Amino acid sequence: MPPTVSRAQRTVLDALLAAGGALSLGRLSEETGLHANTLRGHLDALAGLGLARRERAEPAGRGRPGWLWSAARSAPGEYAGLATALARTVHRTSADPAGDAIEAGRAWGHELAAARPAGGADVPVRARVRELLAGLGFGPERAQADARTDTGTTLRLTRCPLLDVARELPDVVCNVHLGLVGGALEEYHSDDVDAELVPFAEPGACLLHLRTVTAR
Repeated sequence: MPPTVSRAQRTVLDALLAAGGALSLGRLSEETGLHANTLRGHLDALAGLGLARRERAEPAGRGRPGWLWSAARSAPGEYAGLATALARTVHRTSADPAGDAIEAGRAWGHELAAARPAGGADVPVRARVRELLAGLGFGPERAQADARTDTGTTLRLTRCPLLDVARELPDVVCNVHLGLVGGALEEYHSDDVDAELVPFAEPGACLLHLRTVTAR
């Protein structure tokens, strides 16, 4: 299991693998002992890493059917290898690798943010972004701000799900991650917040600046 998968996420993935089929959120909660809201975050993260997938349950009565979750067929090492191959292909064939990476990340960010629980709308947008990145394995930490110059929030991203290829091809991988944040902000309807990612800004961390647009 790669270090980007937390112990709690591994518990969820193990439950999916042991089931040998799709589980509802309620059944998965029973199997793992985790609250449904906590499970949603872990499942979103596993889906983002290509380790879990969801499908609509069969309709049963009125109302929209719920989701069923199962383990994806791809192993973690296979996912990392595929991501590396895709990054290298984009870098080699695209006329604008950075721009195409941002657009791909933006689409991914929209998808991940849309899957967040509805109750998340009550949480400040910067906290929602931090929660999303935590679920994906970035290990975000709030950086100490300078009160004289700070116009937003700075997060230290202490882990990277694709660190090796990010060092090799930062124009692709880091811009996918920047686009991911941008897409999430758009999905959260946060037009007044802008994102800037500074890769490898300090030993052991990249810096993500979330600034208020009107204050820049």
